[in-house]
Amino acid sequence: MKTNMKRTLLSAIVAAGLIAAVAGTAMAHHSFSAFNTTDTKTVTGTVKKIEWTNPHIWIYIDVPNDKGGSDTYGFEGMSPNYLERRDWTRTTLKLGDKITVSFNPLKNGDNGGMFRNGKLSNGKVLTMNGAQ
Repeated sequence: MKTNMKRTLLSAIVAAGLIAAVAGTAMAHHSFSAFNTTDTKTVTGTVKKIEWTNPHIWIYIDVPNDKGGSDTYGFEGMSPNYLERRDWTRTTLKLGDKITVSFNPLKNGDNGGMFRNGKLSNGKVLTMNGAQ
């Protein structure tokens, strides 16, 4: 009987360890550590590229700079599944759309960050956190 209890206890400990390891990995995946979540910036540009992929979509826009050219900004969004439940589709944004994006900037200073919301030139507001 003691051998069975020891095996059961050992199995429970191993299972708990595996669950903790998987949960830790999942939490690390959803880390916001790359973004300055206490700061919000806004830029206006033209949609250049959209990656409708798991685990998160990416939106790239060209933003005019003071040198007469443009800089590409990349914005991480939520998962396609999350967005589809909030009325986004693959065609909600189209290449060439003009958009003003509010975002939490990257801590390393690169152009882009975490997409908070956007406003298209026709006035339509897009958000990652709720219905349009």
